[in-house]
Amino acid sequence: MQLQQRHTGSVLVVKPLEKRIDASTAMDLKQKMNEWIDAGNRRIVLNLSQVDFIDSSGLGAIISGLKKIGNDGDLVICMVKETVMSLFRLTRMDRVFDIFTSEEAALAALSQKG
Repeated sequence: MQLQQRHTGSVLVVKPLEKRIDASTAMDLKQKMNEWIDAGNRRIVLNLSQVDFIDSSGLGAIISGLKKIGNDGDLVICMVKETVMSLFRLTRMDRVFDIFTSEEAALAALSQKG
């Protein structure tokens, strides 16, 4: 899975460059998230602006990252397309994750926390 990553201050911004996060790419995402968190990244913005579709395994990979960070940090999501947002609403994950309309808003929210 192709992922773009960059640091903005102490926040890691991750942007999947694939249209789909599904069974074929979810394990890659989960593994990379684990590596970043193990390396000490505790505030992560997941920019989903390129993603048109997430299945249950893709959602599971994102939830796994949130669980791994636990209370030691934050994983927030931004720029979610409506097709993906409907999955977050259907699974009620829109109540679990902080979801922002822009990357700037997500970064601002994390900077206020830390």
